[in-house]
Amino acid sequence: MMAGLCVPAAARRRMWQRFVLACGFLTALAAGAQQTPPPADPAAAPPAAPAVPPADPERAKAELEAAYRREFAFLAAQQDELERQLQKLKQQASDEERAGEDKLAALQNRLLETQNGVRRLEKALLEAERGIADLEDQRGILDASYQQAVASLELQGLAGFAGEAFAAGDDVAKIAALFDAAAGLIEQGGTRRRTAGRFYLEDGREVAGEIVEIGRIAAYGTGPDGAGVLAPAGEGRLKLWPGDNAEAARAVAAGRVPDVLPIFIYESLLKPVEEKTAKSLFQVLDDGGAIAWIIAALGLVALVLIVLRVIFLRGAGADTAKLLAETGELVRKGRMAEALDACRRRAGATSRVIAAAIRNLDRERAHLEDIVSEAILHESSHLNRFGAIIIVIAAVSPLLGLLGTVTGMIATFEVITEFGTGDPKLLSGGISVALITTEVGLAVAIPALLFGNLLAGWAERIKDDMEKAALRIVNLDQERRLGAA
Repeated sequence: MMAGLCVPAAARRRMWQRFVLACGFLTALAAGAQQTPPPADPAAAPPAAPAVPPADPERAKAELEAAYRREFAFLAAQQDELERQLQKLKQQASDEERAGEDKLAALQNRLLETQNGVRRLEKALLEAERGIADLEDQRGILDASYQQAVASLELQGLAGFAGEAFAAGDDVAKIAALFDAAAGLIEQGGTRRRTAGRFYLEDGREVAGEIVEIGRIAAYGTGPDGAGVLAPAGEGRLKLWPGDNAEAARAVAAGRVPDVLPIFIYESLLKPVEEKTAKSLFQVLDDGGAIAWIIAALGLVALVLIVLRVIFLRGAGADTAKLLAETGELVRKGRMAEALDACRRRAGATSRVIAAAIRNLDRERAHLEDIVSEAILHESSHLNRFGAIIIVIAAVSPLLGLLGTVTGMIATFEVITEFGTGDPKLLSGGISVALITTEVGLAVAIPALLFGNLLAGWAERIKDDMEKAALRIVNLDQERRLGAA
């Protein structure tokens, strides 16, 4: 804390002058006491001056010591004063430091309070924003509910809720109006009304008659030209639904309850309802497009190949047991020529392998087994015929179906881009057509894969039977030779 020490300039000059004077006096005294005069040269010496009595060294020393003590006392007093000032300044600095620390702590507390206040305001702002977002969501839900309710009422023939006057009204008033309209519909739905009107016959003619409405979900029509259950014909009109429903409709019009009550329940009279007929295979393929026809052609090819492969395998493995029994008995008796004739009389891969074994019975066992294996490998190309093509068709068909589905979905999204999503029926129809190719592809792939694997297993069993038969012939010949020996 020496930076705060302040000594007057005049006092510093006096202290310095006294210090220099004392140092010079002490230096001169020491030099006079130690110095001896040089010897005198009588020839060159000037005339002597009058003698001055020398000063008293003891007295000078005493005066110097007294001056030194006074100066020391003065310096000691100055030092004490400076130390007191230093302590005072240290105390003042300490007080100022504590005051600064207290002020800093107060400012830090104030900063923390301000930060907490900012956090509370941010939290309140976030909650307010969430509240506004919730209100907007609720408003959107309410508007969507209005639109749905208005659309549902318009489907039932109630208009007047889509104008600007209704949209500008109070929410409570709009909800009350919608509930009143819905309550009226519910009340009408529980009543049976009889009115005179017109409806269409099955041949398309419009006739006059009596219409009995069951609420707002079903209707029956009776007239001199026809009667029956009525269905929506579009734009609020009705038409007879196909079927033998005339007696039931007349019974309902007369107030009687028939034994069987046919009914066609509808939601609205604005859209026509057509009788759904089952599509033929060719119609389904036409809906699927060119890819569906390609998959169908591959399926037809796979079917032909499966039939041909069945015919080949039946011929290759026919009567294996009978042929083995006949030729084995002849080999046991040593009648090889007759055994070869028996093999030639029977067509098939097994007979050719057994014949190859009989022709080479005189060779060594290892060589004979190699000959039999070669004969089986030669017949394998015939047994495996068309098998790989069937498996390839089974693998490619679903991929082609997926390609057709992707193509159809792209076309559907192009329709959405151009016309929007206002007509769900149009979108669902496009998606349904797009999925037809996948259906056709799976319909071809599943049977092809199933029969392809079954026929491959059948071919492997025929190969095993051929190998067993050939080895049986070889063993019978070995037994015959051992018995003859």
